[in-house]
Amino acid sequence: MRRALTLARKGWGQTAPNPMVGAVVVRAGEIVGEGYHEGFGQAHAEVNAIHAAGDAAKGATLYVTLEPCRHHGKTPPCTDAIVAAGLTRVVIASMDPTTQAGGGAALLRGAGISVDTGILRAEAEELNAPFFHGARADTPWTTLKLAVSMETAISDARGSTTQLTSPPARAAVHHLRAGHTAIAVGVGTVLADNPMLTVREAPPPRVPLTRVIFDRTLRTPLEATVVRTAAETPTIIVTQSESTSRAGALRDAGVRLLAARSLDEAFRHLHRLGVHSLLVEGGAALATAVLEAGLVQRLIILQAPVLLGRNALYAFDGAAPATLGRLELLPVLERRQLGADVMTTYAMAER
Repeated sequence: MRRALTLARKGWGQTAPNPMVGAVVVRAGEIVGEGYHEGFGQAHAEVNAIHAAGDAAKGATLYVTLEPCRHHGKTPPCTDAIVAAGLTRVVIASMDPTTQAGGGAALLRGAGISVDTGILRAEAEELNAPFFHGARADTPWTTLKLAVSMETAISDARGSTTQLTSPPARAAVHHLRAGHTAIAVGVGTVLADNPMLTVREAPPPRVPLTRVIFDRTLRTPLEATVVRTAAETPTIIVTQSESTSRAGALRDAGVRLLAARSLDEAFRHLHRLGVHSLLVEGGAALATAVLEAGLVQRLIILQAPVLLGRNALYAFDGAAPATLGRLELLPVLERRQLGADVMTTYAMAER
């Protein structure tokens, strides 16, 4: 199953809105076939693994990270392929939470195939956390990523956040971006850094990232990179000022304006627009706001061995003491060294 999970990760950024899935066929203690879901609309992992195994699949065991589908979608049911191949046992990490595709395990048992479930379930569900979240929630699966200095500041006294972390850390961030539907920043970040908010140092996702700017009063400059490239890259500005002359100019440039009275309302609107997973990259005001609204499921801190000085802007400036207290108790899911920097992933409680 660990090998199947490794294979599944090869689909990063290519399968959404479908989950990443890996599969391994084992016969007499030997791997005879393996595969993964390579891209949306393409053959599923089980089918690829069975095809790789060929005749050796008969009487073998299939290890798969997600319950095989039982419905006709862009491809035929995987349960049909498993039965036709003559597999006698299927081991499943996590069950499919959707009513459309779930239920494959019961069909396989009805066909006389032995089925075991729950092997490395936590790892499999973490891999496809946005998929599982989307089956029960009306807001995007949200990751808040912040790059901070040794004193947990995100920008210096001039407000610049550029090049805080090392090249390996920046490459990891671009890889992280590629696995999300959209990327979001506050207007302060646009004004300070004029970012592109695209994937450049990792394989690009199948569908370009949607860029989301939280800007209540439409301070985003018309000459900002995100506006100048809005005709080619989907760009949304969440605002309360959609009826101004600036609003018309932004629409003319290709920006979509989304009216919302609160973050919670904005997140629900984004979900309805197809934003199933959202990577929030700051700055401090937006980071604090999404945390205090309970809209974050994962917090990623990239800490660089630099000091930004006494007048720097801290990551959680303005956060309520209760919010800061909760952050101190967050469980660590992963900690990695990336060049000189350390990346730590924390789990936030589901609301």
